[in-house]
Amino acid sequence: MWRQIAFAIVLVQLTYLVATLGINGPAKRPGDKLLFAHVIYRHGNRTPVGTYPTDPWKDVSNWQTGRGELTNVGKQTQLLLGRWLRKRYNSLISDFYSTEDVYVQSSEYDRTIMSALANLAGFYPPKGKDIWDKTIDWQPIPVHQIPRSLDNTIASSKPCARYDEELKRYLHREPFRSYNRSIASVYEYLSKHTNMTVDNYTSLVTIYDVLHIQHLSKLKLPEWTRTVYPEPLTCISATFYRLPTSTILMKRLRGGPLLKEILNRFQQKINKTLQPDRSLWIYSGHDITILSLLDGLGVLKTHVPSFAACVMIELSTAVDGKPFVSLFYKNSDAEPETMVIPNCGTRCPLQKFGELYKHLISENWEKECAL
Repeated sequence: MWRQIAFAIVLVQLTYLVATLGINGPAKRPGDKLLFAHVIYRHGNRTPVGTYPTDPWKDVSNWQTGRGELTNVGKQTQLLLGRWLRKRYNSLISDFYSTEDVYVQSSEYDRTIMSALANLAGFYPPKGKDIWDKTIDWQPIPVHQIPRSLDNTIASSKPCARYDEELKRYLHREPFRSYNRSIASVYEYLSKHTNMTVDNYTSLVTIYDVLHIQHLSKLKLPEWTRTVYPEPLTCISATFYRLPTSTILMKRLRGGPLLKEILNRFQQKINKTLQPDRSLWIYSGHDITILSLLDGLGVLKTHVPSFAACVMIELSTAVDGKPFVSLFYKNSDAEPETMVIPNCGTRCPLQKFGELYKHLISENWEKECAL
C-alpha cells in the first residue's frame, strides 16, 4: 500500500514534467541585462518544533538550542547560500552595502531573522570603507521584520477567515477524504509507537519533521521508525505540504499577496518609478513561503523543501530591450533548476507574466478575507 502511494506521487511528478515541456530555450542569452531579482529562501536547519511521548531525544538538553530554533549547521547553510547569492548577483549589487541597492525582509521568527543575518554575513562581508573592526569579518545589515499579526506575505500568519473556511471545506471533501482514508494504516502505526493520537495531517507531519531533523542530525532513530521513515512518511508529508494551496481561492489568499508585491516592483522597475531604485529584494521565510509561491505559479513538484531552499524570480531585458521574467529554484547544493513558467516558458514577457497570474491578485485582501 505505502509503496503504491509513493509510486503514485512519482507518477504525478512525471506527468507534470511532460505537461510543462514548453521550453523556449535557455533563460539567459547573450545581450540580456539583469535588472532586478527577488530572492525567497527558507530558513536554515533548525531543531524540531514538536516531539512525541516516546521520542528518545525529546529532552531539550539533547539539542544545542530550544525548539524550532536555528542550529549552527543552519547558520553555516545560510552563510554558504549568502556567498553563492553574492556570486550570482555580483554584477547587480555593489560590493559596499547600501539601502539603495537591497532590502531584506523576514517573518517575525527567530530562525528566519537569524537566517537572514547569517545569509547577509556571506553576502556582504565588509570591504574597504565598510570595514569597521579588523578582527570581525562581518558588518551589521538591517533585516526588516513583519509582525506575525500583519504578515500575509512570508509566514501567512495574518488571520484570514475566508481562507480558514475554504481549507476546512477542502478537508471534508474529495479527493482529500479518500487520500486520508488510504493512509489509515500509517496513522494507526504511528499512534501505536508514538503513544499519542496521530489521526490528521498536522500530527503526522509533526512526526515526520521530528524524525527527519533527528536523521539529519545523525541521531539514532528508534527501530520502529524503519517501517515508516524515510518512506512512506516523506511522500505523505510532501503531499500534505500542498494542502495550504489546494484550491484557486487558497492560492489567491495564501500566495497571492507575495506575488502581488513581486509583480508591482517589477512593473515599477520598468516604469522607473521604484523608490528607492533597488535591484534586489530578499525574503527570509519558511517552507510554506516557498511552497505557496511555487504552487501559485503552477510549477510546484510535490516535495518537502530543504532547509535554505531558495527561489529566485528575476527581471531582465533582452537584447531588443523587452522585459522578461525568469524563475529559478535551488533546493540543494547543486546549481538551481530553471523552471518552466506554464504557457510562457523560461523567458516569460513581463506583461504576459502579469496576465497569467492576475487571477491570484486581490485588490483588497483584507476585504476578501472577511466572511
